[in-house]
Amino acid sequence: MAQCAVCGNDYDRAFTVTTAAGKTHTFDSFECAIHALAPTCAVCGVRVIGHGLQAGDTIYCCNHCAERAGVTQLEDRVSG
Repeated sequence: MAQCAVCGNDYDRAFTVTTAAGKTHTFDSFECAIHALAPTCAVCGVRVIGHGLQAGDTIYCCNHCAERAGVTQLEDRVSG
């Protein structure tokens, strides 16, 4: 069995996540993966598990938090 990097649980259905930087992590649940890998909102500290918003290198969970930080213009990322 594989051991979770966050809680230490040995679990037969553990999974691994490889980041863009090539680092591999083993988790027993999505909850532990989120705890270890999801960014936190710069204002309220909540884990950002959706798209969130970003201004420079700062991540926010929502427009309300971005505005509380003084960010007035945000754009969704558009690929293309």
